[in-house]
Amino acid sequence: MMFSHIMLGANDLEVSRDFYDAALGVLGIKPGSQSNQRYFYRGPGGVFAITKPIDGNDATPANGGTIGFSAKSVAEVDAFYAIGINHGGSACEGAPGYREGVAGTVYIAWLRDPAGNKICALHRIPK
Repeated sequence: MMFSHIMLGANDLEVSRDFYDAALGVLGIKPGSQSNQRYFYRGPGGVFAITKPIDGNDATPANGGTIGFSAKSVAEVDAFYAIGINHGGSACEGAPGYREGVAGTVYIAWLRDPAGNKICALHRIPK
């Protein structure tokens, strides 16, 4: 495993928690557990967290950055997208769909979370 965890900043921690509880829930990840000014989501592949920035400044999205979450099916990707939109996320990078790349065919959907971070759910199509 390359990473111990991934953490994103959130300006409104409770709005972001609601978004991630819903969007990650459809991927089989339990609601975040709170510790201080952070929520942690634990899955078989590692830990994802959201936090109020420690320096007291506003959270800002990474330019060019994307966090990708694995999905078990096309239906999970579609549910992630729909639920994310209904919980304060916004669409980006077009509609969910199939994409071809060097890694083969994937089904993917991108969202911006309530703080503007770009995330996606991705299902790899078996060869």
